[in-house]
Amino acid sequence: RMKRMKKNQSLSKQPSKVRKQMYVAPLHKRRKKLTASLAPALAEVEGVKKLVVRKGDTVRILRGSFRGIEGEVSAVSYKSMKLTIEGVTFEKSDGSAQHFPVQACNCEIIKLKNMKDKRRKAVVDRRTVPETEEELAK
Repeated sequence: RMKRMKKNQSLSKQPSKVRKQMYVAPLHKRRKKLTASLAPALAEVEGVKKLVVRKGDTVRILRGSFRGIEGEVSAVSYKSMKLTIEGVTFEKSDGSAQHFPVQACNCEIIKLKNMKDKRRKAVVDRRTVPETEEELAK
């Protein structure tokens, strides 16, 4: 019995290797992993289900102790792969407030900051599926 070779030798199924690839990935590839699903109403308007989270977007937290909180993304850290959201804080032992980092996959985008941005608009236009024959003709 002959074993088949993988089509792409750089891909692995082993969780430890996949995790390591994520941790050592360059920042431009980590950015692509920081995606969140769009709220159903927003997804219907934009025509895509997921987008990369950006500073200024408004998100709703779906998982964890901060579930249900909505806030604007104040920072996106590609190094730690986390978002900082306004209003999501915890109190330190000295009494000061500290932002609590949240994973992007545990959030849902409810409002996009800037759809006039040509790069973001290009991503959405490229990924939307034309529904009518008129749009297919374009």
